Amino acid sequence: MNENAVRVQAVLANLIKAALVSDDALSLDFRKKAAAAQRALAADPPPPDSVKIDGIWTLAIREAESPDLQPEEGRVNLTLPQTSVIALDELAAPDFDVDAAVERIAQSASTG
Repeated sequence: MNENAVRVQAVLANLIKAALVSDDALSLDFRKKAAAAQRALAADPPPPDSVKIDGIWTLAIREAESPDLQPEEGRVNLTLPQTSVIALDELAAPDFDVDAAVERIAQSASTG
């Protein structure tokens, strides 16, 4: 996987984790990690043709489903859309809203 894909996956995975966990403090920690990774992404946006957002979305979901996080998940189940609910240009925008993205991810998931 190329460096741009890794950077995008870091943002998405932390956003997904923040949306899935029930513990507010843990969700805040993931939001902070997502915000830091997103700021770095916005400072040096990847060329659109260097990243396949839907494929990275799938990898980010798999990362968020890691066994060590499963006991913390509970806000929503893991039935997330197969395609990314956040476009690459939005994810790399300087005015990206992490909290709004977390809510969009949570709302896109089937509730359990």
